[in-house]
Amino acid sequence: MKIGIIGAGNIGATLAQILDKAGHDVKLANSKGPGTLKEIVDGTTIAAVTRDNAVKDVDVIILSVPFVRNPELAPVLADVPASVVIVDTSNYYPMRDGMIKEVDEGKLESVWSSEQVGRPLVKAWNALLSFTLAEAGSESGSASRLAIPIAGDHEAAKSVVSRLVDETGFDVVDAGSISESWRFQPGTPAYCTELDAAGVKSALSTADKARSPHNLELITQAFIDGSLKLEREAMVAFNRKISV
Repeated sequence: MKIGIIGAGNIGATLAQILDKAGHDVKLANSKGPGTLKEIVDGTTIAAVTRDNAVKDVDVIILSVPFVRNPELAPVLADVPASVVIVDTSNYYPMRDGMIKEVDEGKLESVWSSEQVGRPLVKAWNALLSFTLAEAGSESGSASRLAIPIAGDHEAAKSVVSRLVDETGFDVVDAGSISESWRFQPGTPAYCTELDAAGVKSALSTADKARSPHNLELITQAFIDGSLKLEREAMVAFNRKISV
């Protein structure tokens, strides 16, 4: 499959490397230019390209940029054929992104992102840590295999994304339409808590839309005051604790 990835942060770069190893034709772009991607693409067959080139002649486009920068991608995606599946991995973190009034007043993150880029999206790979993506994938059928949720309005697009998620080492739990994607936003029980498929299904069903903003505030404050370290085990434990 031909895959273009825009965004070379922890999630975007890791996805590029895993999907490259799985045999896909991967192009990777960021906002700084191909020359800044050498460390990521060396030793792989990933093509470092411009953002405009990343969306040409591909089957799937994965957007892995900071949430607040999604509006910048509208002109990049303007001429992409409707048949191309577009995936959004971003999350809204006010500490990083600044306050976005529409989202703060209740508009769903994924709905806002879709409106900004001007395309329907499949939400995926946003509810796991980059550490988890890099370290915890396992073979299909493994007894200890973790799962991640996805959401989207088009079944055919979700089917394509589900196959790719499986190839990155995780089971898929379909959370439903994009309007249900709030169930695995930051601060919910399914967000970065490393659960198996049954656990993710349970977490989605118990998500509390009114409570998740408070939980996100707890996460943010823990990073600010230094009580939460940027380590996989600590972050998973903290997310599990606040979502109980």
